[in-house]
Amino acid sequence: MPLEDTLARVDADLAAGRVPVARQRLRGLVSSFPDDLVLRRRLAEVYRLYGEPAEAGRWMYLEQDRDAAETSAFEARYPTAPQRMRALAWQGPESLARTACAREQLAAVREACSAAMGRPVGWDTPASDEKAAGDKSPFADFLAGAGCLVAVLAFLAVWVNGLVALFD
Repeated sequence: MPLEDTLARVDADLAAGRVPVARQRLRGLVSSFPDDLVLRRRLAEVYRLYGEPAEAGRWMYLEQDRDAAETSAFEARYPTAPQRMRALAWQGPESLARTACAREQLAAVREACSAAMGRPVGWDTPASDEKAAGDKSPFADFLAGAGCLVAVLAFLAVWVNGLVALFD
């Protein structure tokens, strides 16, 4: 669906009080057009309707007129540079940003992320190993593995019971 048609649907959704649907449409548009600052601003406005300052701050982070309280809430929710870099969902070089403020913000986050990772990172290949920056814990990996093991064992138990019932 073309951008203009989707934005018209967003407007209709908001007028009809379907804020979650409008938010989802805008999230999809930002994903498809990550360098469109107008879409990011619209998404921030929808998050304000939800009373979500951290998410409003996230999507206004590249704007010069961003709200300081929303920016602080965003930075508190995503305290590390790798987390912020991933949360901003930017794609491509910083030069795609249409304003100097956005380019400066993107460069600052990328440079902070590179420093945290101990190696250069870019927007096309962000810090994929945040584990090195303390983003994940070994315990979380253990729990994920244990959950997979339990699921496999449950499947096998059901399968074996089905076989036993078949041959009885």
